[in-house]
Amino acid sequence: MTAQASAENHPAPQELLARVIASLEDDKAEEIVEIDLRGRSDMADYMVIASGRSARQVASIAEKLADRMKLEFGLVCKMEGKDTGDWVLIDTGDVIVHVFRPEVREFYDLEKMWQPGGHMGIGVREED
Repeated sequence: MTAQASAENHPAPQELLARVIASLEDDKAEEIVEIDLRGRSDMADYMVIASGRSARQVASIAEKLADRMKLEFGLVCKMEGKDTGDWVLIDTGDVIVHVFRPEVREFYDLEKMWQPGGHMGIGVREED
């Protein structure tokens, strides 16, 4: 598939988000949280955070998600952390997905950082 054909078939962010969540649910991911980044970050429109019960399940959830994105949308996802299975980041373009083992997720607490009112200094900086 050419880059132009890939761009023409690129799903809307909401469609991609729905398919990401469905994939996570199909693979029994736990505590799935969706965070809307529109207007708060240029890196993606949405972030999804989920947990797997073990390093093996975390890696499997991530691998199956990447496979589904390629099969259904022609998207080649960037993935980091699959080898250790503690925290895998899957970049689908418009949706960033983090899959954690529960104790690693609790330690990094990305939900608190990125949810509205969290301690992450994102958004418009007020001028003095």
